[in-house]
Amino acid sequence: MNMYVSNLSFHTGDDDLKKLFEQFGAVSSAKVINDRETGRSRGFGFVEMGSDEEANQAIKGLNGKDIDGRSMSVSVAKEKPARSDNKRW
Repeated sequence: MNMYVSNLSFHTGDDDLKKLFEQFGAVSSAKVINDRETGRSRGFGFVEMGSDEEANQAIKGLNGKDIDGRSMSVSVAKEKPARSDNKRW
C-alpha cells in the first residue's frame, strides 16, 4: 500500500521517514519530495509497505503524531491522474 505523508518537518529525510514506518513492518520505499530548484524538502512524501495490514497499522499509529514539532498526517495515497497531452493554456 502506498501512503501519502504530509506536514513533515523540513529536516525529515528519506531515512528518517523509513525508520518511523519500520516500527509497523517492512517498508518497500520511503521518499521525501524535494523542490527541484532548491533541493529543499517540500514537507511531504510517500511511503510504500508491502502489507496492507501493516500499512493500516502505520496510518493508525502515526497519523497526527508530533514529529519535530509538527503534527504529521498519514493517509492512503490517491492515484495520480493521467496527464493529457492536449493541454489548453
